[in-house]
Amino acid sequence: MLKRVFMAPDPGRARLRFAARAVLGIALAVALCGLAGHSLTGTVTGGLAALLALFTVTDATVRGQAVTTALLPAVGLPVLTAAAELHDHPVARDLTFLAVVGAGVYARRWGPRGHSLGVFAFMTFFVAQFLHATTDQLPQLYAAVLLSVLAAAAVRFGLWCYERRMPPPAVPAPPGGTGLARVTTRQAIQATAGAGFALVVGQLVSGQRWYWAVGATWWIFVNTTSRGETLVRGFRRLLGTVIGIGLGLLVAMPVHGDPAVTAALAAVCVFGIFYTAALSYTWMMLWVTLLAGLLYGLLGVLGPDLLALRLAETGVGALGAALAVILVLPVTTHSITDAWIRRALRCVHACAVETARRLAGAADADPAPRVAELEQLLARVRLSVAPLVHPLNPMLGRKRRARHVLDLLDDCAREIRGLVAVAADPEASHDTRLATACRRVEAAVEALTEGRDIAIHTDGLPHAEPALAHLHGLERALTELARPLRTPSGSPLVGA
Repeated sequence: MLKRVFMAPDPGRARLRFAARAVLGIALAVALCGLAGHSLTGTVTGGLAALLALFTVTDATVRGQAVTTALLPAVGLPVLTAAAELHDHPVARDLTFLAVVGAGVYARRWGPRGHSLGVFAFMTFFVAQFLHATTDQLPQLYAAVLLSVLAAAAVRFGLWCYERRMPPPAVPAPPGGTGLARVTTRQAIQATAGAGFALVVGQLVSGQRWYWAVGATWWIFVNTTSRGETLVRGFRRLLGTVIGIGLGLLVAMPVHGDPAVTAALAAVCVFGIFYTAALSYTWMMLWVTLLAGLLYGLLGVLGPDLLALRLAETGVGALGAALAVILVLPVTTHSITDAWIRRALRCVHACAVETARRLAGAADADPAPRVAELEQLLARVRLSVAPLVHPLNPMLGRKRRARHVLDLLDDCAREIRGLVAVAADPEASHDTRLATACRRVEAAVEALTEGRDIAIHTDGLPHAEPALAHLHGLERALTELARPLRTPSGSPLVGA
């Protein structure tokens, strides 16, 4: 895990820039709140608002990111008002919190913008509980949120908008006809049920810090789709919290809330959160837990008992999420993985079609964008299959089969990349043998997705020619995929 985090490739230093910009944006927001004369509560609220504005907004275009960022206060301020107004009305507060959870998860069906607004709404309510916000503090909190979101936007879209020099990422749309819209509804129900369990049990554990359990349940559901993904994420959250609490005892407690040292360590934590988020949820949670400890040190309440309570509440939240995905409208790993695999195979088909047109001399044929889309789809497949190949998965048959599928899909991608590179050579154009072989690949993908048998044809041609070798390798990988993908329900791969 250490090697994965610190030695992982960072093309274009994207993660480094993402993390450094976050530190700059949040530092500016906190500084402006301080200059505006806000209290510690207002400054912390502003800093967290800036963090969310820089972390959760993931639209594909800069313009879309700017629009979503501008909408954050429109969602967050009414939720903040409700949380403060209901501070002394526990039943109404709890029911409203659960409603925010359900609505926030349901909003994911509207893509990155819905996801971002849902997260911001939830975290605004959560922060109100964290800081015990009351109605008399609302004007200051409104100003802190608005000022901090504005500061984050100024850094992101003005001072350091490195995305303007980059092509928009190839974000694949959800596979059509698979019911993923229905999955968001199921997840909204699951998250609400899990949060309800966490809220009740969390209050039995602590009447003051119960919201930690609800927060744990919420974040376990973020960026997951299937039952397996959610269970693995819950384990990683608990592990990251344990390690973070250990660091809190060694780092946060000796600081005793010293403002200067706390600010420096908080900047390190922010950098760690943003830098490791794409690589390891465990490491991200380590930094989140340490940051929370530092903030509690500033508030003067940090101690071993509080850290132990945080671990207990996190465990309650993880248990709530696990029970929800197992018992309430479960979405199996197989159903989601199968949808993404079929989408990836259709992309392989599209790559072959474009390559065949290119080889036939079509001037407008360009398979390169399809290759970029295929890479994104395979990333989604790996994410959905991750629970099956997790080291703690005791079902070895499922693990072997899932790894075999991933290896074959990687083979397909490698052969497609090689084929496209060959087709880009002008000397390879108009080769009828290559065009014929591309059509065979098209037929193989169609047969695989429709459940028909696949036949390999070599035409007795030598494999020394690069394009033909790539095509033959692609046909072989597709043929081998047929067996694990057609295994009937109840097999090691299905029902995971």
